[in-house]
Amino acid sequence: MSSRSLAYTSSPLLASRTPVWRSRFIVALVALGFCGLAARAAYVQVIGNDFFQRQGEVRFARTLELPANRGRILDRNGLILASSVPAASIWAIPEDVDTDGPDAGKKLKELARLLEMPLPQLMAKLADEDKTFVWIKRQLDWDVGQQIAALGLKGIYQRKEYKRQYPEGESAAHIVGFTNVEDHGQEGMELAFDKELAGKPGSMRVIKDRLGRVVEGVGAEVPPVDGRDLQLSIDSKVQFFAYQKLRDTVAFHKAKAGSVVVLDARTGEVLALANYPSYVPDKRRNLTGEQLRNRALTDTFEPGSTMKPITVALALESGRVRPETLIDTTPGRITITGSTINDTHNYGVLTVAGVIQKSSNVGTTKLAMQMPAQEMWETFSALGFGQKPQISFPGAVTGRLRPYKSWRPIEQATMSYGYGLSASLFQMARSYTVFANDGKIIPGTMLKSDQPPVGVPVFSPRTANQVRKMLQMAAGPGGTGQKAQTVGYSVGGKSGTARKQAGKGYAVGKYRAWFTGLAPVEDPRLIVAVMVDEPNNGTIYGGTVAAPVFSEVVQQTLRLMGVQPDMAVKPQIVANPVEESV
Repeated sequence: MSSRSLAYTSSPLLASRTPVWRSRFIVALVALGFCGLAARAAYVQVIGNDFFQRQGEVRFARTLELPANRGRILDRNGLILASSVPAASIWAIPEDVDTDGPDAGKKLKELARLLEMPLPQLMAKLADEDKTFVWIKRQLDWDVGQQIAALGLKGIYQRKEYKRQYPEGESAAHIVGFTNVEDHGQEGMELAFDKELAGKPGSMRVIKDRLGRVVEGVGAEVPPVDGRDLQLSIDSKVQFFAYQKLRDTVAFHKAKAGSVVVLDARTGEVLALANYPSYVPDKRRNLTGEQLRNRALTDTFEPGSTMKPITVALALESGRVRPETLIDTTPGRITITGSTINDTHNYGVLTVAGVIQKSSNVGTTKLAMQMPAQEMWETFSALGFGQKPQISFPGAVTGRLRPYKSWRPIEQATMSYGYGLSASLFQMARSYTVFANDGKIIPGTMLKSDQPPVGVPVFSPRTANQVRKMLQMAAGPGGTGQKAQTVGYSVGGKSGTARKQAGKGYAVGKYRAWFTGLAPVEDPRLIVAVMVDEPNNGTIYGGTVAAPVFSEVVQQTLRLMGVQPDMAVKPQIVANPVEESV
């Protein structure tokens, strides 16, 4: 049948009447659809505009952080102690990494080799749950990063960062400290001055494709502000030499640890502060707490006989005695409220100067018991004991000095020769600045300073001069610190041998050997304090263990400072020095 013969007008389907509601319903559906679209458009473009803008930016726009170059840490002569160098940090989009291609296995093995990472560990990182981003390894050497980029591995990218280098290594580790992988200070001066060193990172808004490649920049770029350099008071040559001598001494005496502090006697600047054991700041694998501790500032000890010059200075200042006043120490012991204090020998009758020279506990106790406890406490406090050092360094401790009202007679006696109170090596070194500056105590600092320090008077210049001469006797013939003598320079100092505390008592056979002194005697330029913890090679005394370190550090440092020798004679050292009381 031909289609032309069909009569559509006669079709019964067309002839039937369509219900009105159906057409209206269709029109209503169309109108409702347009209303829904209009509402959705209004929501997207007006009401929820911020949300969709953010979603778009999340998918395509990025804010790239432009890292600031961290400031350098310099020694007093401008030599670098810490600096930043470019580093490559490798990251990946795991879902995009080609692991099945013809050369993929070979390239991944080469990548693992460059990363110094076992291949299974690398593959485990690429199998991370987050398929869009994972760090592979941070802060690789820049040239290694370039070799990785040359592999052309799909899905493997890198970011330019900075990492710290420490040219002085373990010798200055406890001063400089270190930063973490995010370049934030964690220890030492890196932590103390983190804000100043870090600077302020910049930023740049960009549009990226799905592979992380920058297509174009949008908006204004905020340039980074580099951190400022920090110049310390440390002399890197003195620091290295002091560390080397301390390390050798700890090893020779089979000791547990040791510390040395070198101060400029005129300015209070720290020229060296060394501890052993130490660590390499940029190679910190398997780092232990023993290596990390900055013992010279964070550990406190009973200073032992190194406190005796301070007690004698107070007795002289108060006018109770003169250097030639006689003190009877017979029979080498004294009993205070039922407790007996001993000397290592019966020294008989000594002058006040002889009490220091022979390191007599009995003589020092007799001087202390003539003075009110409050007077001793005020002097000790004025010299910084029991107070937190005002030094820009994290972790510097307060030490212990109990209020004088709670002192019992025996405690007053033992504090006079360094037991019953505690101090750090730094506090001990700083306290001796009172003898080097005509009776004025000066603040210590780790930063290079061009301004003269403001000293606080504690003793008169006459008393300070008298004690310096006594310290010279203690380090000379007949004294306990004869091995502190050095060629060409007069020295004065006091040795100490303190028993180590263990719970509420003292450990058997465990001691700390001290020596604190100054040089040259008439016009002091240096103060050096040395502590060796638990020497265990036949001798325990500060005069034989710590004094030789003092001698070598003083001689080398004064030469580096260009200080003219004040003596033309050779040091007078005896084979068997007098043992100080402990």
